[in-house]
Amino acid sequence: MRDLLSTFTDLAAIPSPSGRERVVADRVAAWLGELGIAVDEDGAGAEIGSDAGNLYCRLEPTAAGEPLFLCAHLDTVPPTGPIEPVVEDGFVRNAGGTILGADNKAAVVSMLGAVERVLAEGRPHAGIELVLTPMEEVGLKGAAAFDAGRLRARTGFVYDQAAPVGDVILGAPSAAVIEARFHGRAAHAGMAPEEGRSAIAAAARAIADLRLGRLDEETTANVGTIGGGTGANIVPEWCSLLGEARSHDESRLADVVQEMLDAFSFAASSADCEVETSVARSYSAYRFRRDAPVVRLAAEALGRCGLEPRFGLSGGAADANVFNDHGLACLNLANGMVDIHTPDERIAVRDLERMVDVTLALVDGALA
Repeated sequence: MRDLLSTFTDLAAIPSPSGRERVVADRVAAWLGELGIAVDEDGAGAEIGSDAGNLYCRLEPTAAGEPLFLCAHLDTVPPTGPIEPVVEDGFVRNAGGTILGADNKAAVVSMLGAVERVLAEGRPHAGIELVLTPMEEVGLKGAAAFDAGRLRARTGFVYDQAAPVGDVILGAPSAAVIEARFHGRAAHAGMAPEEGRSAIAAAARAIADLRLGRLDEETTANVGTIGGGTGANIVPEWCSLLGEARSHDESRLADVVQEMLDAFSFAASSADCEVETSVARSYSAYRFRRDAPVVRLAAEALGRCGLEPRFGLSGGAADANVFNDHGLACLNLANGMVDIHTPDERIAVRDLERMVDVTLALVDGALA
């Protein structure tokens, strides 16, 4: 059997920012092939702007029970330097001064390690399916492009929460992306500024009027990018910004989006400018009760691994949002990742191994 730690460090060392997952996808497919598992790659890559599609494979059931699907994503946020995984004090870190990529390669390795154990031990199971997606970090695009109708399992799990092993995510928010482009009038900034209408000033006023950050326990808003103008000596005739709003409450999300649109319109008119806006739905919220079958299965599996389940909500999305939107029951479990998306990202070697045990406990718990 493969050494779990070295497999993870090898995989983490391969850069795979969203859209450039090809090498990692090939490496994972080769590993599954060595286990005798046929891997199918769909054509989603060309559709969503990636050099790799979704990887899908299935282990036919050997016992009665509830089949399960497991999902993890192959992409990471863009690294800003080399990825040089090292083990220090029981944690895998990156010595290269950028992300490690535990998000989500730690989940990939734990899931594949569990599948290898199932096969090596002849462990009974009711059917296991794997879905490994690209382009998760830029809007869950791989999962959204995957044909969920291929899945026989109606119950699944992702491991994509940066929190201690044992955390069970009962719900995640809906999100909308708001784009605004302000149009002003160009003029020479030194000779005839009176003739200009600053689109940047209009956008700045709009942002100043917005309520950003955490608006309540279930709702957030943000402006993430802004750009405009053509030169320091020209009154800027255009400025674009990109924002988002998230909420576990659909009506609250709609209110916040409208509030942002109103602020853009008011700021534009106050500066004698115009504004074009667009709103795109990113993903939809889901919420599980603690007595839902998928939650009970997870809680019992964690208990068999000596872990006390802790229940909560997340402010972030995962591929689970997409599968739940398709009518499947997909639960997000924390897998011990720490400080993801930062140079301090790390994961304990013990947590890589524990998530293999959790996966096997889920498989055992799904038997009839």
